[in-house]
Amino acid sequence: MAFNGTWKVERNEDYEKFMEAMGVNIMKRKLGAHDNLKITIQQDGNKFTVKESSNFRTIDIEFTLGSNFEYSLADGTELTGAWNMEGNKLVGTFTRKDNGKVLTAYREIVGDELVQTYVYEGVEAKRIFKRC
Repeated sequence: MAFNGTWKVERNEDYEKFMEAMGVNIMKRKLGAHDNLKITIQQDGNKFTVKESSNFRTIDIEFTLGSNFEYSLADGTELTGAWNMEGNKLVGTFTRKDNGKVLTAYREIVGDELVQTYVYEGVEAKRIFKRC
């Protein structure tokens, strides 16, 4: 249950490059890099409830480990996929509905930070969050 809590984005690494690979236009990339994203995670066994709040939207997501669900990114990109637990790391494998390409996401606690890593088309980016 180490993921439980509210996390606020503190810094990004290669996030604009990742958004560019995803096909996000330059205006949305500039805004997205400064979205003040806050994530609240609540885990109950294999069930997760995640609330994402940013300058652009607030969305509630519920998922069970290993079960496929649908999700839309802030730019409107629609995905389908699932999160799984691998050791102490959440690993999400999602397929874009528009082009069939795969986005992999990782969430792990490193020290006192939540590190969220995205990999798409060979481009890797990180968003590092601090607990609020």
